[in-house]
Amino acid sequence: MNENLTQKLDELFPSIVDTLCDLIRIPSVSSPHFDQQQLQRSASHVESLFAELGLDTQVLSAAGPDGQQGRPAVIAQTSRIEGAPTVLLYAHHDVQPAGDESRWETPPFEPTVRGDRLYGRGSSDDGAGIITHLGALSLLGEKLGVNVTVFIEGEEEIGSPSFANFLTEHHELLQADYIVVADSDNWTVDVPALTSTLRGLADATIRVKVLDHALHSGMYGGPILDAVTVAARLIATFHDDQGRVTIDGLGGTTESDVEYPERDFRLDSSLLDGVELAGEGDLASRMWTQPALSIIGFDATSVAHSSNTIAPECQFKVSLRTVPGTDGRDAMDALRRHVETHRPLGAHVEFIEGEIGPSYQADLESDAARIAHDCLTEAWGVPSVNIGVGGSIPFISDFQQQFPHAQVIVTGVEDPATNAHSENESQSLLVLRNAIMAEALMLQRFAQQ
Repeated sequence: MNENLTQKLDELFPSIVDTLCDLIRIPSVSSPHFDQQQLQRSASHVESLFAELGLDTQVLSAAGPDGQQGRPAVIAQTSRIEGAPTVLLYAHHDVQPAGDESRWETPPFEPTVRGDRLYGRGSSDDGAGIITHLGALSLLGEKLGVNVTVFIEGEEEIGSPSFANFLTEHHELLQADYIVVADSDNWTVDVPALTSTLRGLADATIRVKVLDHALHSGMYGGPILDAVTVAARLIATFHDDQGRVTIDGLGGTTESDVEYPERDFRLDSSLLDGVELAGEGDLASRMWTQPALSIIGFDATSVAHSSNTIAPECQFKVSLRTVPGTDGRDAMDALRRHVETHRPLGAHVEFIEGEIGPSYQADLESDAARIAHDCLTEAWGVPSVNIGVGGSIPFISDFQQQFPHAQVIVTGVEDPATNAHSENESQSLLVLRNAIMAEALMLQRFAQQ
């Protein structure tokens, strides 16, 4: 590894961590139920960080499909070098709500270092992504050798509703040869990874109705099953006895590139003792390359408001994670067919489509992927691996569609202990340091292409 870069990173790193702490202190929640002035404050603060490095900066937004103006995004660009390739560095400055603050060991928006981890909402997702870009540019300074556009989005945590329009409106501004998305995971703190696959998403709300109105359960119970029981019988058809998804036509593979020991998985996931694992095949494949289905919401009479009546109707929401490389529209149609085919006892069932999020499959033969693996390996000192991620990052598909000639890679600053979106979110400072070094090396290598 370049000894000068290593020495300079050692000198800069304490101030880099302080900068991340400043980001954590801004509760930049993009959900409309929270103070959006904090998101504006966050955008202004991020803009100032890149302006201090000498980049040309601006805060921009675009309207979403509903006509509402999107959240503020920061664009920062280095001085133009004619003939040099352009690299787009992506991260996002909005964060998830803190949730139940009583479940946090320290205040969510007050950064706290414990051991080698920094705790706070947005410390990793995606404050550390912003800081990785900032740190890499600080490290290289005038020896950059490439044109860099930094794109820090402000609405990733609410599904990036204006993202596609933003890319269209500011297409020329965002043109790039390479796109580096710093919003994913590493295999462990000690083993870096390139994200090779992301599952897609298809969700739907399903309403089940058996009566026009509630009935006395003592007088009519027996011949008539309540809507909740009928819904439960429908939900039970989504998996077989081993917990495998039974919806036809979803595809998938039972093999993965890495081994995820069951003991580690149980510790990472906090699965309760005695609870069995569902599905078949490599454990990692069950999270990355096989479909998964969860019931993420259920509306029915609460226990507190229960009475001796037969519930006439209820509804539930299904979240289907789709196999990388498959079409989300096909998955949604398969889910609909399954529901219509398995209606219990002729109950009236309404299928209401929700979001369709595309999957992602990296081109692992590209120059960008090769360079990324080399630089991750050099920065960590151990071979990097390819991993999948069970969640979805739909905007990557927008990048691929609008910039078809750009090579996209997905890197990350998270690890299994990060707890993104949950209480006690944290960032490994070792991972952060290595991620900054790896990205600086990547920018140097991209300049040589």
